[in-house]
Amino acid sequence: HAAAPWLFGAFLLAFAIKFPLFPVHTWLPDAHTDAPTAGSVILAALLLKTGAYGLVRFGYPLFPEAAKGFTPLLYVLAIVGILYASWIAYAQEDMKRMVAYSSVGHMGFVALGIASWSPVALSGSILQMVNHGLTTAALFALVGMLDERTGTREVAAFGGLWGKVPVFSFFFLFFAMASAGLPGLNNFVGEFLILVGVFRTTPAAGAIAFLGIVLPLIYTVRLLQEVLFQTERRPLQLPDVTLREGAILAVLAVIDLYIGVHPKPLLDILKVPVALLTGVAP
Repeated sequence: HAAAPWLFGAFLLAFAIKFPLFPVHTWLPDAHTDAPTAGSVILAALLLKTGAYGLVRFGYPLFPEAAKGFTPLLYVLAIVGILYASWIAYAQEDMKRMVAYSSVGHMGFVALGIASWSPVALSGSILQMVNHGLTTAALFALVGMLDERTGTREVAAFGGLWGKVPVFSFFFLFFAMASAGLPGLNNFVGEFLILVGVFRTTPAAGAIAFLGIVLPLIYTVRLLQEVLFQTERRPLQLPDVTLREGAILAVLAVIDLYIGVHPKPLLDILKVPVALLTGVAP
């Protein structure tokens, strides 16, 4: 139908804002910065996924032919968003804004897999939604704990936390590396599947998007080095995580690790719905 491209374009615009995708992502860092910790956790864990879910559940199934015409555009928006978010995240001094921009990059990977619409990449995108919700929510919780204890989220305010609060530092290191896509942890699985699927359908897009795995390591290592391992900049007296905080973080860490080393149960669950969406038998 002649109206199908216009209708899919309207769906895409609405869901792109919710993702958010570049260049309609600018609301997210400000929303996270102003939100309380609980608000940021819910936003990262659940609300951002509604844009991707809407595109997968409604946009593509309702307008499959029209969607194909938007594939190059979605590839470009996803890849630019991944690379741009990593660059901007490196420049941030507010840890909450840094994590917010990392979310833009992660959701760019989700969009990349959806644009490919291959079974492998789409499975990776759906899995990456789960991974992002677990890992980024934990990072926002950890940054919130620092803010609650010290009244600041500035990277420059910290240093030497590894020797002061070892349990907090362990979880901060664990979830930061999971977010950066360290092999053996959950985010790596989703990103790897997305790239494999994209390489099979559009090798050039996959090659450029591969930088999106490398660049997050740069700003993550910078963050960890300055906050955990650099010489203390000013005297800070802060307690380590409480039993309640530690229990919540431990549960999330175990789930992250389990998905990272044994993703098959989740991928098996996705086989049938992904096959129905893509029309490719599992």
